[in-house]
Amino acid sequence: MRRLVILAAAVVIASQASAGTIERVRDTGVFRIGYRADARPYSYQDANGRPAGYIVDLCRQVAAAFGPDIRTEYVLVRAGERFDSVRDGKVDILCDPSSVTIARREIVDFSLPTYLDGAGVLSRRNDPVRRFEDLAGKRVGVLIGTTTERLLRDSLQSLGLTATVVAVHDHRNGMQLVENAKLDAYIADRGILAAMLRQGNRPGFALSKRYFSYETYALALPRDDSAFRLLVDKTLARLYRTGRIKAVLAKTFGNAPLDGMLNALFVINSLPER
Repeated sequence: MRRLVILAAAVVIASQASAGTIERVRDTGVFRIGYRADARPYSYQDANGRPAGYIVDLCRQVAAAFGPDIRTEYVLVRAGERFDSVRDGKVDILCDPSSVTIARREIVDFSLPTYLDGAGVLSRRNDPVRRFEDLAGKRVGVLIGTTTERLLRDSLQSLGLTATVVAVHDHRNGMQLVENAKLDAYIADRGILAAMLRQGNRPGFALSKRYFSYETYALALPRDDSAFRLLVDKTLARLYRTGRIKAVLAKTFGNAPLDGMLNALFVINSLPER
């Protein structure tokens, strides 16, 4: 009898693993959104510990496409483990500022693009960083396992610059290390750095005006699940095509005019329904 119970459980688990995301969500009644604690304004925990941010709001639009009978479950993921969480089935969709790369597409699939950003450098105002060469001899922090970490290390090597690279696990920790003079600079997505400065009201910091890279964000999805990717892309394309994306953006960024490159991104991805 015990063997029969174990066998039945194994069959159920195997069936769930082989089912597509849409089928699994409808069978369980739960849609699992992976989000980050520290990637404001895109994906973060607000003052009450609730998921918030522009990209989290996009995923709520995807959740709504399943209908009112599906419950949304939010799963907090660390930056260095976020793609594994999609690959291993811990979340159904990753809703954070994930840059699309070929190497990452070996682990996960990606939706239509959701945003454009790029790396900036945070430093103290009395010793600002305006270009890569200004990092020579400095202690530079970066979030571990990100495209920005690879950019930093590769750029220092190609330019023949010597700097101490300190990998951290949390953007807030990186800023704190700069504030406490344990780091000279911190490099990360510029939108995230700007949001931390606005939130913390730190007048002693300088944020580089230059972008040190350009990053295309998208939602990370399970590989080889074309039906689910189509549902996600249809949801995003409809937002872009109808202009409803402006209301989603305004909730996080206010009503400032769209950047030209971002507006072009939305136009390009406003795919027709038929």
